[in-house]
Amino acid sequence: LSLLNHTRSVELLFFVVLQNTLIVDGCSRWKSIRVMYFTMFLSSVGFSIVITSVWPYLQKIDDSANGSFLGWVVAAYSLGQMVASPLFGLWSNRRPRREPLVCSILINVAANILYAYVHLPPSNRKYFMLIARVFVGFGAGNVAVVRSYVAGATSLKERTSAMANMSAFQALGFILGPALQAGLSFIGETGVSIEVIDLQFNMYTAPALLAAFLGIINILLVVLILREHRVDDHGRQISAINYTSEERVDVTDDTDGSIDHIAVVTSNIIFFVVLFIFATFETIATPLSMDMFAWTRKQAVLYNGIILAAIGFESILVFLVVKIISQKVGDRPVLLGGLIVTFFGFFILFPWGNVYPKIQWSDLQNSSSHGGPSSPQPISNSSVEPTGCPPEQTWCQYTPVIYMAQYFVSDIFIGVGYPACNVMSYTLYSKVIGPKPQGVYMGWLTASGSGARTLGPVFVSQVYTNLGTRWTTSLLCGVLFAAIVLLACMYRRLIAFSVRHGRIEEP
Repeated sequence: LSLLNHTRSVELLFFVVLQNTLIVDGCSRWKSIRVMYFTMFLSSVGFSIVITSVWPYLQKIDDSANGSFLGWVVAAYSLGQMVASPLFGLWSNRRPRREPLVCSILINVAANILYAYVHLPPSNRKYFMLIARVFVGFGAGNVAVVRSYVAGATSLKERTSAMANMSAFQALGFILGPALQAGLSFIGETGVSIEVIDLQFNMYTAPALLAAFLGIINILLVVLILREHRVDDHGRQISAINYTSEERVDVTDDTDGSIDHIAVVTSNIIFFVVLFIFATFETIATPLSMDMFAWTRKQAVLYNGIILAAIGFESILVFLVVKIISQKVGDRPVLLGGLIVTFFGFFILFPWGNVYPKIQWSDLQNSSSHGGPSSPQPISNSSVEPTGCPPEQTWCQYTPVIYMAQYFVSDIFIGVGYPACNVMSYTLYSKVIGPKPQGVYMGWLTASGSGARTLGPVFVSQVYTNLGTRWTTSLLCGVLFAAIVLLACMYRRLIAFSVRHGRIEEP
């Protein structure tokens, strides 16, 4: 009896210790997840904080740069991210995630500092800006690590909410990025020269330096707070395969079963389309507004910064609503609805009417005999910054203007559709993969999105510059329609790994 009582006491003590360990472990798990939220936030800040000022900054430092080169500069970020994402994803599968995270953030910090110094080279400054943006994007390849960590550290029930929260932080980065750029525009184009370190502190370099400072804070958080955690679809703690130095009581990791690779490929294609569409929108926002509304460079930076910040705020509200709606109707209907809303957002931008854009250096006059604009007459000896459509964009002379009301309504629709598509596409993707190691898979998903951000700006800058708004909006609507058809055809296959293998019933 004494031995039996002693055994029961030991079992009771073990149970209490295990319970307390799980409580502490759960607290540590969510602290680590919140560090990942902040890392995702900084990744989007690194992209958006300069997006509205890239074009005027490029024109300022190198007058040989044109609209086509702008597409390459915007795409450079995503090109770097596309290359880095699978590499960081593979690294995170085999080693503690602190290593790829700290390395990637250090690259990001150094690249932002380089961006602030692109004025120093005596020539070809536009190429130095291109290189800086490539390495900022390379550092942002840690998004694959962030997504795989959150997917692996949450149960199936927690995942949609956690992914929505992560997307909300990403949207917050898109809010504060353009908003900070707009706020820092008061420094002006000249700003202050700090000769000791050869730095021109102005409205173009200040945002990049701020992003570098935030990156240093991010490194400290990763080193001090982040711990490795992994749970199964039911939320039970299991060992992290890339970190085994900490002892813990594990449950069996039920990873038997194959992944539906057709669903994986479909998810990658849909994610590509979602990022492709939004990248084109970000790229043409500034040149389109300058061409259609005759805004100056400073006005375009300020107003588009405010508009993108408003879209980001709208996105946060959408994420909060998505968390509720997806619990009632599921993830797939929300994704389909987001694609349809985004389609209408771009359809609204189609030019119509008989009013034409203002041409730079000219007074636009309608011809009474043809009902169209006459050829522009250049005005010489003017010190005023030219505004309106450049004369070399000949489509401006026969393509109707896009009205400001169209532009604003389109922004509202895109601000609703894009965040819903974004969060649902990679939430579904993580559920399709299930309990399998997700580092490499998330690397490919991020690479898919980065490829979209690479091709999107290059594609849209070429089409917009050479063919105009009518062709641009038509092609983008066609791409979105194809994505809607693909989702409808593959609708039944986009289900969670555990649901597919009969371990959990589909909600």
